[in-house]
Formats: sequence, structure tokens, C-alpha cells
Amino acid sequence: MEAFVVTLTIFALAIFVGFEVITKVPPTLHTPLMSGSNAISGITLIGAILSAGSQHTTLTTALGFVAVVFATVNAVGGFLVTNRMLRMFKRN
Repeated sequence: MEAFVVTLTIFALAIFVGFEVITKVPPTLHTPLMSGSNAISGITLIGAILSAGSQHTTLTTALGFVAVVFATVNAVGGFLVTNRMLRMFKRN
């Protein structure tokens, strides 16, 4: 139970720190940071594919599949948002 409380505390602190960091990012840095988070989403996608394909149990396969779906949506959505932002800065 003690390990759960420590883990939950770290998770809650990470949420607050992440929110503070993200709200302080100026708009000019948003696109490069978005590209970096897309790269992280790609790494997450690879890990999810490995987890789904390991087939240790039915639960790990199902959770791996759900992780693949979410990581794919996150990566594709991030690239679409980044592309849209970059098009806003192009001259006509």
C-alpha cells in the first residue's frame, strides 16, 4: 500500500509540473516541441506493437492493442496539428 501512495504522489506531482511547464511555452516554440513529442509517440508506438505481439497472456495482447491504437491516434494527430501550424506561417 505504501508503494501505491508513493507512486500516486509522484503521478499527481508530475501532472502539476507538466501543466505548469506546458502553459509557459510561448507559441513560437510550440511547433518544435510538438515535433519532439511526435517522436516520443513513435517510440511509444513501437513499444506498444512489441507488447501486443509478445502474446504472453490475452490481457497483455488486448492492452497492447489498445496502446497501439492510442499511440497511433496521438502520433497522427500530432503530425496533422504540426503540419497545419506550419502551413499558417507560409506565405501565399
